[in-house]
Amino acid sequence: MLFILITGLITACNSIKGVGENERLLVKNTIYVDSVRNTSEQIDNLIYQDPNKTMLGLPIRLYIYNLARPNIDSIIDAHLNKSEKHRKNLEQFLSKKQLLQYINYRKGLNAWLKTTGEAPTIVSEPRAVKSVKRLEDYYTNNGWFDVSASYDTIQKSKNKTEIKYHVNLGKAFKIDSISSKISSPMVDSIYNRSKNRSKIKIGERYTTNNFEAERDRITTSLRNNGVYQFSQDYVIFQVDTVGTNKKVNVEVQIKDLEIRNQDSSRREPFKVYKIKDVNVFTNSTIESRDDTIQDSVTYNGYNLYSTRKLAFRPKALTDALFISPGRIYSDLDRTRTYNHLSELKTFKYPDIKYVENPDTTLTANIHLTPLKKFNLGFATDVSTSNIQIIGFSVNPSLFARNIFRGAETLELSGFASIGASDDASNDEDVFFDINEIGADLKLTIPRVFFPFKTDSLIPKYMSPTTKIGLSIASQKNVGLDKRSLTANLNYNWKPKRGITQAVDLFNSQYVRNLNPDNYFNVYSTSYNTLNDIAQDIGYITSDDDLSIPDGTEEFITEVLSDNPPNDISDDDIQTINNIEERKIRLTENNLIVSTAYSFVKDNRKSVTDEDFYIFRFKLESAGNLMALGSKLFNSPKNDDDHYELFNVAYSQYIKTEFDYTKHWDLGHKNILAIRSFFGIAIPYGNSDNIPFSKSFFAGGANDNRAWTAYDLGPGSSQSNDDFNEANLKLALNIEHRFNVFEDLYGAVFVDIGNIWNVFDNIDDDASTFNDLSSLKDTAIGSGFGLRYDFSFLVFRFDIGFKTYDPSYTEGDRWLKDYNFGNAVYNVGINYPF
Repeated sequence: MLFILITGLITACNSIKGVGENERLLVKNTIYVDSVRNTSEQIDNLIYQDPNKTMLGLPIRLYIYNLARPNIDSIIDAHLNKSEKHRKNLEQFLSKKQLLQYINYRKGLNAWLKTTGEAPTIVSEPRAVKSVKRLEDYYTNNGWFDVSASYDTIQKSKNKTEIKYHVNLGKAFKIDSISSKISSPMVDSIYNRSKNRSKIKIGERYTTNNFEAERDRITTSLRNNGVYQFSQDYVIFQVDTVGTNKKVNVEVQIKDLEIRNQDSSRREPFKVYKIKDVNVFTNSTIESRDDTIQDSVTYNGYNLYSTRKLAFRPKALTDALFISPGRIYSDLDRTRTYNHLSELKTFKYPDIKYVENPDTTLTANIHLTPLKKFNLGFATDVSTSNIQIIGFSVNPSLFARNIFRGAETLELSGFASIGASDDASNDEDVFFDINEIGADLKLTIPRVFFPFKTDSLIPKYMSPTTKIGLSIASQKNVGLDKRSLTANLNYNWKPKRGITQAVDLFNSQYVRNLNPDNYFNVYSTSYNTLNDIAQDIGYITSDDDLSIPDGTEEFITEVLSDNPPNDISDDDIQTINNIEERKIRLTENNLIVSTAYSFVKDNRKSVTDEDFYIFRFKLESAGNLMALGSKLFNSPKNDDDHYELFNVAYSQYIKTEFDYTKHWDLGHKNILAIRSFFGIAIPYGNSDNIPFSKSFFAGGANDNRAWTAYDLGPGSSQSNDDFNEANLKLALNIEHRFNVFEDLYGAVFVDIGNIWNVFDNIDDDASTFNDLSSLKDTAIGSGFGLRYDFSFLVFRFDIGFKTYDPSYTEGDRWLKDYNFGNAVYNVGINYPF
């Protein structure tokens, strides 16, 4: 069987196997523009036929196609009927059913080979001629009116041919003058007010796309200024190139409105339309549009109707409308109304229709179909991890619309789970010894909810929303056990396309650890380091272990006292001091009350755009109001010289983040992507360090892929902690993505960065960013990966190698562990940036 398979593959690797005697396999297209070889993917795509796709330089899909038999039915029939008794013997040996299954299998396999493979691309002279015509048309549309193109075929080997296309451009035509001829004085006035934004510029090369864009711009401008009946057909460009020495004189012509009768037509000047009435049907469906109106109200000139009792406060609906009575008609108002009503998540996509009135006004009829007021959800999950043998969870949820008659949405979800742990420190004979329960409430209000009017600062066209959240959770026997309470008030708005701004007016988080004595059971790496030192210096025998928590606490207290054990080194004392500092940080209760502002600019034109940038900025401040209150009321401080609220020392810090991502489309499905990140959190006043939840970490599938998450840093420290974190982070990622085969893509990458401590109470010099010389401790990882694009998501697999590891001594950091044995294997969904 193996011999047959190998023989088949060798035979299939003859790329001209399926090429006829008088046919030629197309192996390459080359385009020369003014004798210079073209490298533009856009130009390559103009050719009507492409060579077979290759992977690593080989036409793999063509080879797969060649494995299929073109006349499989005849081959099977000839084999089965090669003698009178052969088919009968096979039926007796296999049975008729099995023989039929074998035949279907052979046919199915052959069909799969053809579908998966790719038929050979046979040189087609007519397609080459069409390609020449398309090349000439493309360059003509881009200003080279004297262009000429041709092609010739180059015999590469037997039955293999390359086609070379030659394009001679000549001199490009440029815009020399722009004039206008507009019949309607009103249209002429609107045109002249905005002609400085014209897409056609004097001195620029003629391009058809610019003329099409200018036609769209004129149409949009007129329709946004009340010319309801206007369409693109009324815009004509008269282009004169006769005797102009490669220059183009353009006349913009806009004709009057054409009114057609049964047997004739006439033209009249366009008119500006105003909105007379706006009728909002609040519970309209196709089936109910003829039902009797039961409730109606007029509010600020809007007419609201319902076939039953009106379910919405009038202001809640009219605030979402940009189409206003007495206002000049505008396409933009209609688009904004569509978008704003859709963003309410209360209605299906709205239906907006205009009716012309005899007095040059319009009546806008807006039909709204409410979605279900309530949606219930219920999810279950079964999981396992290094913490628990098995766990079960349930997640009920409720989604309510128009909860206060103002198009608000309320999301209420719960979470409950139980699990079985094999924790050695747990002496209770209970199988399900892990439990967690919590609830989350989110209220979204489709406007700025604030005591004062904010319309002048954040007008409604910016789609402002207010989000109020409250969540509570309790864990038992998960880590340190904890209870947490979170509340937040957030405002979000979009001042321009691609720009989003948000303010967290307050975001409060309270975390209480219920079982800090369990610390060394959770952070086992720290415990192992502590235990090894105790054994090495003879504090305990090599057969004993420090007990948790009493043994560990006693050992740490003795080492950090004024009389440490005689045999312990200064380095070990520093290590234990770091372990103790980290333990204090991670077991302390947290109270964080912060305010934050964030800004995001994303210039992507669509989800398929691969030439864009995204800039993110965030500034967060915590604890300032509470510190001011503590000072005003002369509150007492605790033993650590910190103010407390609810017996917890609240956090005080300022934190900022800058994140910039840029993609370049290199053509031929090649993308160069970079991401740079800088973040710093500075504690002050009531804090000596940053809470764990607000600190930075490095490593992982979306960061430096040569290290696992939380494994890198801080600085050059040789930390073996389970979760390394710090309050300063620098990162730079560079990745080249390329197509390998159909929907399979490859990537090579370099990840640079690290985390450090700065301006806090960590005194480990290896972990601290002191000055620019600390940049020598920046880690570098490199590697490669594969991605498969399922269209709705991208499955990603990356292998990262430690290229420059700052945890080693200087001079011994490059390529120290650069091998597959020390590589980190990452699996992710979608691209890392």
